[in-house]
Amino acid sequence: MPLIPTRSGNSERNSFVYVVAALAALNGLLFGFDTGVIAGAMLYIKSSFELTALLGYPVSSSLVEGLIVSGAMGGAIVGSACGGRLADRLGRRRLILVGAVIFFVGSLAMAIAPNVEVLILARFVNGIGIGFAAVVGPLYISEIAPPTIRGSLVSLNQLAITSGILVAYLVNYAFSSGGAWRWMLGVGMAPAVVLFVGMLFMPESPRWLYERGREGDARNVLSRTRSESRVAEELREIRETIETESSSLGDLLQPWVRPMLVVGIGLAAFQQVTGINVVMYYAPVILESTGFADTASILATVGIGVVNVVMTVVAVLLIDRTGRRPLLLTGLVGMTVMLGVLGLAFFLPGLSGVVGWIATVGLMLYVAFFAIGLGPVFWLLISEIYPTQIRGTAMGAATVVNWAANLLVSLSFLGLVDAIGQAWTFWLFGGLCLAALAFSYTLVPETKGRSLEEIEEDLRDQAIAAGTHPERSTIADDDD
Repeated sequence: MPLIPTRSGNSERNSFVYVVAALAALNGLLFGFDTGVIAGAMLYIKSSFELTALLGYPVSSSLVEGLIVSGAMGGAIVGSACGGRLADRLGRRRLILVGAVIFFVGSLAMAIAPNVEVLILARFVNGIGIGFAAVVGPLYISEIAPPTIRGSLVSLNQLAITSGILVAYLVNYAFSSGGAWRWMLGVGMAPAVVLFVGMLFMPESPRWLYERGREGDARNVLSRTRSESRVAEELREIRETIETESSSLGDLLQPWVRPMLVVGIGLAAFQQVTGINVVMYYAPVILESTGFADTASILATVGIGVVNVVMTVVAVLLIDRTGRRPLLLTGLVGMTVMLGVLGLAFFLPGLSGVVGWIATVGLMLYVAFFAIGLGPVFWLLISEIYPTQIRGTAMGAATVVNWAANLLVSLSFLGLVDAIGQAWTFWLFGGLCLAALAFSYTLVPETKGRSLEEIEEDLRDQAIAAGTHPERSTIADDDD
């Protein structure tokens, strides 16, 4: 009995791949929820715990606050570092299941934490699950999606991240009147359960199955998302790329892979050092400093979250039409301008009554430009530009850099503000946006409408032309 009926084959295949991608994108929702929920919870955690001591030793409250916020980032670095290799060894689907369990445990532990030390540890555990999700979510979707809609489907992961942030802001607002930060953090258990249960019924990545010698299973999965002729063609492409390349951690440093490794790691760092998660983690604190009350500042972040989601939807609709580069470059130009405006709002004297509104509008537009460019394009590109057999490992390396930069910026933000002021801090981020713009214009390739195997073949051909792919160069010399 055929998996797909003949008459409605295309519609059923499309429906199936959208369901799979949407469910896998819940990895991004976990990521986004944790990013957003701690922003509101921190306003009330301060009143529940003594933040001037840690393990019985006196410390500054800003250090403890920074550890609570960044504890998840430390765990995410570990999860990302291990996630790529685990995705290659265990499979994409299994790692998603493991990550959902870890996130559930971490969320539960945060909700019942009896002291600040347990809270920090629970944040770290939660971060491990986030690290897994950040690597395996886009990877799984990119390998199961047809080339013509891969950009939109992988960008669902970024849409889920922004939706998770918005959901977190709404949860924060719902519990803000009673300061119930434990409920804020505990709500994260719900999407983890949905992700785990849903993935029990989803297939494994066809590329991973083929690499493990399970060609029949790979063919069955592909037949649910491709036409019969396309299945045969894609299996041939997968076979050729697997036979051509070896699989080892050292392959990341091979000269022919190095250009794309630079692109992935560079975008990973720029996505964070241009300040986006400062806005997500500290938006209530920033707005509170301009005169908003606690509840009002949380409500203002809901507006920022709505803009984030709406503009990510715009990016999802455009990314397979306009391409990756135009959205990335446009977004970076807009981010640079808005960071300049934000710096000016805090620099000019006598704006105490107006600065809150200027800051709010500036933050919203900054987030809007991030949401159509650097936000979704980074996660999409690192799922596309690497060779098949090291894609999980390479994405893990890029994600580790992303979380390390996130940790650095989040820990240093309040210190930077104390040292040079809010205006110069935003202008510093603006300067880094200009650097990201130059980097992207010079080095980032366009991958619109091409299969993963075609992208890899193009990378290999460029390496042959440059003499940096010794195995294929030898073959070419022999042919001559």
